[in-house]
Amino acid sequence: MIRSNPQGDLPKIDKSAFIDPTAVVIGKVKIGKNVLVAPGAVIRADEENSSITIGDNCNVQDRVIVHALGNSSVIIRKNTSLSHGCIVHGPCRIDEGCFVGFGSIIFKATLHKRVFVKFLAVVSGVVIPARSLIGAGMVIDAAERVKKLTLASAELKKFTQNVLKANFELVRGYKKEA
Repeated sequence: MIRSNPQGDLPKIDKSAFIDPTAVVIGKVKIGKNVLVAPGAVIRADEENSSITIGDNCNVQDRVIVHALGNSSVIIRKNTSLSHGCIVHGPCRIDEGCFVGFGSIIFKATLHKRVFVKFLAVVSGVVIPARSLIGAGMVIDAAERVKKLTLASAELKKFTQNVLKANFELVRGYKKEA
């Protein structure tokens, strides 16, 4: 379902993107090229003066929620994967090439390039340096915790690239079907 918010803003979706019919996209949302929005995903910019931008080649997997509070934005840069059931709540920014794992929560945070968040982690109110690894179940909500993070491995970078490739192929396949 694609619809306007109460202020009348309609989503702007690149024609190369694939939005599953069971996904919900509301309001001032901009979705870039080759983006996959999978079944059950919800992308809501319906509060006053809120907006969401999802860059090229991203994937928003099953049951992901992306929501921007009033007077805030969510910016997700290109080549980023939002994995099954994660929540990205604005205000926040996720830079290029990041991976957010199953069931993780990102709120009032900035993730710089190529951050890898494993499953069931919480990142709130902090800025995460580029290439950092946030382990499974970690809670990163203070500068002291950010300082203890290690770098994501080359293996995790390769994993992210493989997820992007697989989801790009899904977009191509679904668009061909339509």
